[in-house]
Amino acid sequence: MDFQAFVDSIDAMTCVISVEMLDNGHYGDIRLVAGNKAYVSSIETVWDGPQLMSNKFVPNSLYQNYFPQDLNFETICYRAAVEKIPVHTYVHPARFDFWFNLFLLPLKNEGNMYYCTYTQEVTQKADTAKMASISQDTATAVLGTCIKLYGAQDFTETMQEVIKDIRALCGAWSCTILLTDPETRTCRALAEDRENPDARASLAATLDMYPDFYDITETWDDTIGGSNCLIVKNSSDMEYVKQKNPRWHETLVANHITSIVLFPLRSGNNLLGYMWATNFNTDSADKIKETLELTNFFIASTVANDLLLKRLKIMGSVDMLTGVLNRNEMNNRIDRISKGTDRVKDIGIVFADVNGLKCINDDKGHISGDELLKNAANVLIKVFGNNDIYRAGGDEFMIIVPDTTEEKLEEMAEQVRVSSLGFDRASFAVGCCFVKDSKDIFTALHLSDERMYVDKEKYYEKHPELKR
Repeated sequence: MDFQAFVDSIDAMTCVISVEMLDNGHYGDIRLVAGNKAYVSSIETVWDGPQLMSNKFVPNSLYQNYFPQDLNFETICYRAAVEKIPVHTYVHPARFDFWFNLFLLPLKNEGNMYYCTYTQEVTQKADTAKMASISQDTATAVLGTCIKLYGAQDFTETMQEVIKDIRALCGAWSCTILLTDPETRTCRALAEDRENPDARASLAATLDMYPDFYDITETWDDTIGGSNCLIVKNSSDMEYVKQKNPRWHETLVANHITSIVLFPLRSGNNLLGYMWATNFNTDSADKIKETLELTNFFIASTVANDLLLKRLKIMGSVDMLTGVLNRNEMNNRIDRISKGTDRVKDIGIVFADVNGLKCINDDKGHISGDELLKNAANVLIKVFGNNDIYRAGGDEFMIIVPDTTEEKLEEMAEQVRVSSLGFDRASFAVGCCFVKDSKDIFTALHLSDERMYVDKEKYYEKHPELKR
C-alpha cells in the first residue's frame, strides 16, 4: 500500500503508524511511517513553548525520535493497529501546552508489521464538549464522584469514600491519594483503600519504611514521560519501569505489585500529588483510564481548593513572622472561654514582653529585631509546648495554659524569664496569674498584664540607658 499517497488524500493532520509484533507475543518498534503535509508541518514548525526532540520529519522513524517513550501512546497504537479497534481519545499530555483530539483507525497488516492511521486535531484550550464525550458507564462513575465531592461535609471522610469507589471500579488491590510538599520534601497519605487491610502494608507503613519516599515520587514525572498518566498492565510494561526507574521498580516488586495506574494530581502548573491503583483489572484498562482521567480532574480541583482554604485559614490565624497564633485568634479564644464555649478549669495566663527590642531595631536594624522576635517565640514554644501561644502585638506575647497549677505556672514563667534570647541585654518581662474558673479569665488577663509591666520596670531600673 502506498501510505504516502493515502495520507496525502486526507486534509486533517494524519500519519500512518506501524507496530512491529515480535515472536514472543510482545510488540517491538513503533514508527511514524508517513505523514501528510499538515502532519509534517506540525512537527517541523517551531512553536512558542515546549519543542519536540526533533523538528525534522523522517519517514519510517521511531516515534521516540520526537518525544520520550510513552506507554499510553504505545497502548492506543497497539489497540488500533494490532487489535483492530478504532480509537478516539481527547488528552492533554503534560509535555505540551495543547489539547489533542486523536483518532486512530486500523489498516491491513503486512506480515508481522501492523498499521493504523493517526489523525490529530490540536487546540490550545480545552473543549469541554469533547471532554464530556464519554461512555454512559464512565459518565455515571464520574458524576457519582462529583456529587460526593460537591456535597462533602467532611473533606477527609469524603475523599476516603471516593477512593474506595475508585478501587472498586478498578478492581484493584489498593487505591491511594498521596499529597506531596516540595517545600518540606515530604509526603502524606490523604486517602487509601485496600482490598485486604491486614494482608498488605499501608501507605503510612510504606512511608515509615522509606523515609525518603519523596525522592522516589520526584522520579515519577520522568517515568510518566510527559504523558498525563502511567499505566503498567503487564510484564512488558513493568520492564519499561525497570529500565526507566529501577529504584521505584524495586519498591513495586517488594510490595508484589504487578500492575499500576498512576495519575499526577495537578492544579494549573502546580503538582499536588498522585493518585494510583495497584494490581487493577487490566482487562478493563481502557475504561479505567477513561474514567480516572476525568475523575482525576475533579479530585485535583477539590484538593487544590481544600489546600487553599487551609492556607487562608493559617494566614488568618497565624503570625507570619513568629509562627505562633495571632491577636485575632487570641481574641476569639478568650471570647469562647469567657462564654463557656471552650470549657477550661485551672487556667493560667502569662504575658511575656521582649525587653530591648527597640534598642536592637535602632542599633542593628529591623532584620535583627525580627530575629529577636523569632527567638522569643521559639523560647515560648519550648517552655509551653502545645499550649496556646499568641503574639498579642509588637513585642508582646500572651499564653493560655489550661489544666495547670499555680506552682507549675510560676515555674514556667520563671523559666521564660531567665531564658536567653540570643542578643545581649535582651530578655523577657513576664507576668502571670492563675484562676480556677474560666469565668475569671478577664481578671487573670488584667493581673498578668499588670505584673508583666511591673517586671518590665524592674528591668529598666537596672538598665536605664536602654529605656528610650
